Amino acid sequence: MTTPTIELRLWRQFVAVAEELHFGHAAARLHMTQPPLTQAIAHLEKLLGVRLFERTKRSVQMTAVAMALLPQVLDLLARAQALPEQARAAAAGDVGRLRLAFVSTAGFSLLPAWVRTFRDHAPQVQLELLEATGDMQLQAFERHDIDAGIMLHSPGFAPPGLTRRLVAREPLVLALAEQHPLAAKVSLALDEVLAQPLVIFPRRILPSLYDAIFGMYHAAAQPPQVAQEAIQMQTIVNLVSAGLGVAWVPDSVRQFQRPGVVYRSVAGKKGRRVPVCETSLFWPVGAANPCLQRFAAFAPALPH
Repeated sequence: MTTPTIELRLWRQFVAVAEELHFGHAAARLHMTQPPLTQAIAHLEKLLGVRLFERTKRSVQMTAVAMALLPQVLDLLARAQALPEQARAAAAGDVGRLRLAFVSTAGFSLLPAWVRTFRDHAPQVQLELLEATGDMQLQAFERHDIDAGIMLHSPGFAPPGLTRRLVAREPLVLALAEQHPLAAKVSLALDEVLAQPLVIFPRRILPSLYDAIFGMYHAAAQPPQVAQEAIQMQTIVNLVSAGLGVAWVPDSVRQFQRPGVVYRSVAGKKGRRVPVCETSLFWPVGAANPCLQRFAAFAPALPH
């Protein structure tokens, strides 16, 4: 049996009669005459297959069914009345959902402040955070599993189909074990470090920055001696502390205070510069999610 569709108009008429317990008074409240209201209630009872009111010449009383329905109908009408305002709020990005992926380095400095400020300004937006490497984010964009992503990359990285907003630019620094002979120096020269065993991320997760680092080695005619690969920056730093090698990491990773590890700036030479890395907020070209546009306002852009 098909459940009948009942218009909100009938529910409003039901509430008026239930609250007034007088068809004449309810009709006046609804700015209509009594006969159409009587017919509307009879039609509602027929659609429901239950009796809502007991009528006599002198009184109108709600049945037990009507008393049970009234609170739910009032809630239904209140929610229906709120829909236009909710639609306007959704269009403004004040309510809704934003699925945001981020690389671990963004969690050291950028992301906490953005999330805190965004939640203060848009508390009704459901913000779903997912830590993911750059390659995982690109796959998630293809599957439409995320709305935006914060990725680490080298300058010039521009995946097709994605809008990019550059939000941070920083140098690479060298992470060394505290007991490493070079750790005693405040700053290092590039020629001093290129022969050191290297701990680095796999190329697949950050190809642009991986290639920039390897390009620095090749420009110096010094093939990199990769001792170990690891995906997360925290893991890379932990492996450095274990003495497996040195690692090139974004300057912001200094905030990851791993005991047994120090960070040093490295001075390059003309034609052999230490690469810089960038962090950008990415989202699909033409994305229509208002919550995304609202969040992007909290990501101040740097000049390219």
